[in-house]
Amino acid sequence: MTGPAPRPTRLERRLGVTVPLLQAGMGGVAGPELCAAVSRAGAGGVLGLYKEPPERIRRLIADTAARTDRPFGINLVPEVLSPDRCRAQLDAAVGVLPERAFVTFYGLPAPDLPAAAGRAGLPVVVQVGTAYAAGRALEQGADVVVLQGVEAGGHLLGTLPALPLLRAVRRDHPGAVLAVAGGIATGADLARAVAEGADGAMAGSVFAAARESEAHPVFKRRIVAAGAADTVVTTVFDIGWPNRPHRVLRNALTGPGPRLSARFIATAAGPDGRRLPVPRYSAAVPSVRTEGRIEDMAMYCGDTCERITAVEPAEVLVERIRTEYRRAQRRTRPEPDRHEGECHGE
Repeated sequence: MTGPAPRPTRLERRLGVTVPLLQAGMGGVAGPELCAAVSRAGAGGVLGLYKEPPERIRRLIADTAARTDRPFGINLVPEVLSPDRCRAQLDAAVGVLPERAFVTFYGLPAPDLPAAAGRAGLPVVVQVGTAYAAGRALEQGADVVVLQGVEAGGHLLGTLPALPLLRAVRRDHPGAVLAVAGGIATGADLARAVAEGADGAMAGSVFAAARESEAHPVFKRRIVAAGAADTVVTTVFDIGWPNRPHRVLRNALTGPGPRLSARFIATAAGPDGRRLPVPRYSAAVPSVRTEGRIEDMAMYCGDTCERITAVEPAEVLVERIRTEYRRAQRRTRPEPDRHEGECHGE
């Protein structure tokens, strides 16, 4: 590749990554192997902790840290846990995370959690879906705010597309380190977000389909085969995570018709190896540990699926995104430091 690399964005400098891209901390999908592979490739791998108990969190982090010596993060989801349980997760993580790590929260955390991570020297990333929540996250001390648009797969925190949300927040907070989530699957997507004023982006669906992802093989194949019209925003997968719309791949349960009984349709291996029942309409994703009616489960996927064409190693995905990003930057940037002005300078 010829020509100079783009000057690092503030997200790269703040988190120590070499491409301004974070992998979403998808519960049931983003395990140590995926997180570490993304990290080794230079992006921000994130370990999805969802409802994991503290002792297992310590083991998962140790496993990840043994696989990479580059920055990686953990993802906590405050709204699916009590404040005490979420604090217990964070305390368990802080005790074993290496210095190069960072902490991400899906949704606004309790105010004491970012402060606790900050005292441990860990950068804090908070994902939100509204301009108001972005302002709150910055008030709480977030180092990076991820602005999630409705294009994103998974549970949705707002109602705006990513770029209009970015413009609104950038106008109110010109000095903030901002990333977007939703609509990111290629380096061209990443370059477009940076050109609009972002310091980077977070991607989920492209990594859910990666070789190292813990998503069930059927889930991965459906992502690769899908187009944007094959996704839908629904509220049907609400057992275990109520009152939050989510974008998923269409299946028999997302179509019209009466709600069926919530009988068990699958089982999944728990931390102790026991098979646990999964009811119809569960928020749980089908992972490599799931057996049963996979097609009737929640397969979270953004509308970028039409640009995801194969199950590939995460290192290949990150390197391709990096190459495409640099190519797009050289092609569209009229001045070498166009992206370092008001929005991207220190």
